[in-house]
Amino acid sequence: MAGTTPLLVILHGLEGSAESSYARMLMEAALQLGWRSCVLHFRDCGDYRNRLPRRYHAGETNDLRYFLETLHESPESPIHAGPVVAVGYSLGGNVLLKYLGESGDDTPLRAAAAICVPLNLHQCAEALNRGFSKFYQRHLLKRMKASVSRKFDRHTAAFDWDKAMGARTFAEFDDWVTAPLHGFDGMQDYYDRCSSVNFLSEIERPTLVINALDDPFMTPEVIPTDNELSDNVTLEVAEAGGHVGFINGGTPWAPTFYLPDRILGFLQPHSAMPGL
Repeated sequence: MAGTTPLLVILHGLEGSAESSYARMLMEAALQLGWRSCVLHFRDCGDYRNRLPRRYHAGETNDLRYFLETLHESPESPIHAGPVVAVGYSLGGNVLLKYLGESGDDTPLRAAAAICVPLNLHQCAEALNRGFSKFYQRHLLKRMKASVSRKFDRHTAAFDWDKAMGARTFAEFDDWVTAPLHGFDGMQDYYDRCSSVNFLSEIERPTLVINALDDPFMTPEVIPTDNELSDNVTLEVAEAGGHVGFINGGTPWAPTFYLPDRILGFLQPHSAMPGL
């Protein structure tokens, strides 16, 4: 049974983990189908601190590549030869789409879905400096600085500590922390090389991308044009949905959500395909 039951791999968003509500909601829905699921924690997320100086970022695909190849190739793996699909949320969606574009046909994934993805990191960083979006930026920057502080102090940091702790925008944090930690020549180089919109045309696996026009983390300009998409990419853009929200009914006290059924409905026929 282990070799035929689908495995769902989930990539969480910025400062997320397996405890994030969207991840738990999707895992519960997958369990109802008899699927197994797991969450790939990015470095320094979840309960464990990574011992290397590096952390994680929107374009880090090598950890995902290693993880998937290990699952697929290891004879000891309990899911060896079983169908594997993946879902990425927000930053995790950017990682997933970039990985798919880089890998082309060379991936163990049968299909994928990416939700509320910051497809163009330049434009999304600018969007977070406008209006109510600044609230989300302040909240996440506080968490990012706290995460950095658990790993480094001013004497051990491989970046300018005072600048990092004084960052007021994502762009500043990425310029002063993310870029130097991961070998980029500043924020502009990081955003240029890691925006997943640049990889969509090379995707060779069936992939669903869902974004919302009212997402505070981006603007309508982020939505790619048809000529930027591979024929394997299905793009759905909702008028409303917020950032990984997509409430479609219920009450304020017991809402129902659109994403779990839509994601699994897209992935299910592909997970049942014969081996690729």
